[in-house]
Amino acid sequence: MSTVATTQWQGTPAPEGAQGWIERAAEVAAVLATDAAARDKAGATPHAEIRLLKDSGLVTLLGPVEHGGAGQDWTTAYRVVREVSGADGSIGQLLGYHYLWNWAARLVATREQWESVEAEAARNQWFFGGAVNPRDNDVTVTEDGDDLVFTGRKSFSTGSRVSDVTVLEGVLEGTDKHVFAIVPSDSEGLTFHDDWDNIGQRLTESGSVTLDGVRTPWASAAGYVDKEFRPRVYNTLNVPTIQLVFVSFYLGIARGALETAATYTRTRSRSWLHGGYERAVDEPYVIDVYGDLTTKLWAAEALADAVALEGQALHDDPDAVTERARGEFEVRAAAVKAHATEVALEVTSRIFEVTGARATASAEGLDRFWRNVRTHTLHDPVAYKRREVGRHVLTGELPEPTWYS
Repeated sequence: MSTVATTQWQGTPAPEGAQGWIERAAEVAAVLATDAAARDKAGATPHAEIRLLKDSGLVTLLGPVEHGGAGQDWTTAYRVVREVSGADGSIGQLLGYHYLWNWAARLVATREQWESVEAEAARNQWFFGGAVNPRDNDVTVTEDGDDLVFTGRKSFSTGSRVSDVTVLEGVLEGTDKHVFAIVPSDSEGLTFHDDWDNIGQRLTESGSVTLDGVRTPWASAAGYVDKEFRPRVYNTLNVPTIQLVFVSFYLGIARGALETAATYTRTRSRSWLHGGYERAVDEPYVIDVYGDLTTKLWAAEALADAVALEGQALHDDPDAVTERARGEFEVRAAAVKAHATEVALEVTSRIFEVTGARATASAEGLDRFWRNVRTHTLHDPVAYKRREVGRHVLTGELPEPTWYS
């Protein structure tokens, strides 16, 4: 990646409004696209890529304006993640997870806590990582005077070695109370392991992490007052909000695959020697496939945008969120998650039908789109998302809030 490209916004005014930030994200994507296949193959820690996100201002998109943030909302954040993911799914995931961990303070913390975190994060351009996978229940939290001590291990910690701060999660010893806290990523006892070696999303720094007596003040325990958690219905918006971030980079990767394939077809694909057409772009079956995949992608994007707007209404008035509103939002998020998964997998696999055998060359890197989607869409089974939708349609049942999916 060009070091010049990472500083191209220095001295320029910040974008104005949502569309301006989406266009900024497109500029970032253009930089990432120049060597995305090569970087995917190299698998190096994406320090330069995170610097790019910081220099462009995308890291502080959700931050308060008075502290240097852009003051944008989730509807814009989802579109930004989609744009970036079109060029590089790994960096799109890192950015999406960063927004989630940054927002985690507002999700569960007291107003005083989250206002402090958001101000510091915007002023210092913190990039967030998270060691909170709820499927790993082996992190215990013990009290030591005015401190909490986290000990254990998490299988995944997306953003690990490129993060400035890390969100931790564990269970307070002797209780069923979950505790979330934000600590510097270079905290003593916090060790990130270089063991993320999967077929896709190779640059997400999603390896395991060990917590060996990581200390943080009791006062940093999100949402706790006098060592007791203060629950709100808003606390339970984690799953649908997370799922919409997933949808954003799935659809972004799909769009990137389709656009990259279309360029290849226009400029390099050869027509079939027995088809009777001089150009691949004139072959009816090629035209049909692109029309079919584009139609499906546009429909999925429109549904994602509609559900994002529905969710934003809840984010705009956190204290008014009801259990019913939350449940109905999750059903809609489950539907778009299931649909986006199917569309993204179909687009990223079928592009080879209309690019040709030569497009499978490793140097082209077209396979990275499918590998990235296939890897992350296994995060949680879409059959269970469809079950949530089906049960609601047939019986009116609303999903019970969980910490994971």
